[in-house]
Amino acid sequence: MRIWSWLRKKFKKSGLVAIIRLEGVISTGGRFGGGINDQSLAPIIEKAFELGRLKAIALIINSPGGSPSQSSLIAARIIRLSKKKDIPVIAFCEDVAASGGYWLACSANEIYADENSIVGSIGVISAGFGFHEFITRQGVERRVYTSGEEKSMLDPFKPEKKDEIVRLKAIQKGIHENFKNFVTERRSEKIIGKKIFTGEVWEAARAKELGLIDGIGHLETIIAEKFGEDVKFKKLERKRGFFSKFGKASVDSIFESIEEKIIFSKFKL
Repeated sequence: MRIWSWLRKKFKKSGLVAIIRLEGVISTGGRFGGGINDQSLAPIIEKAFELGRLKAIALIINSPGGSPSQSSLIAARIIRLSKKKDIPVIAFCEDVAASGGYWLACSANEIYADENSIVGSIGVISAGFGFHEFITRQGVERRVYTSGEEKSMLDPFKPEKKDEIVRLKAIQKGIHENFKNFVTERRSEKIIGKKIFTGEVWEAARAKELGLIDGIGHLETIIAEKFGEDVKFKKLERKRGFFSKFGKASVDSIFESIEEKIIFSKFKL
């Protein structure tokens, strides 16, 4: 009996956990391997859910947010496949899972974070600059021709208009409502009565108290507790672009990197 038991254990196929890394600013860009968007991630997500002996999908999230539409598209894809394949998804937050980054985390059935992770920022923001006074002092004449009287709304080279700000805030409010509804649906009773939709961020311990995450812990430990020590990990990564293979950078990729650093810096301590 001992021999047969040993043989069964020796040749038993262990379960598999697929790891998908979601790191960077969420945007429609990312043409050079950076950033997060549905187009570049779709093949990886689809492939992950097709793996054999799959026990779970683990999302490693390190994102300060970005595009609401891309956040929604990626999250919807993960949720749809999770339900279709009946495979649980577990999110693990690293430095930051804020705004759109937290939207992605909520696509998981459970969310865990490092004790120093920054989580939350359930809100919508638009930022820009006004240059109309500067160009006036420089003697520069602004010429804009449109078909549609509101086509140049929020032009940074023109003075702000109150009615344009009102329209912008209406758009922001609509997106914010979508964000709140999604979080409420995914976190359900865990966040009832909690004041979490103000755009504020919290460290992991407070985020757990507020129901934004399920616990504090790391991938290897949590996965071993849930699926055993013999579970195997399979990392799925995006293919690098042609230029990145040779260590070359373009002007666009440099600006993408600068933009990402600026957005991440908001959450640095």
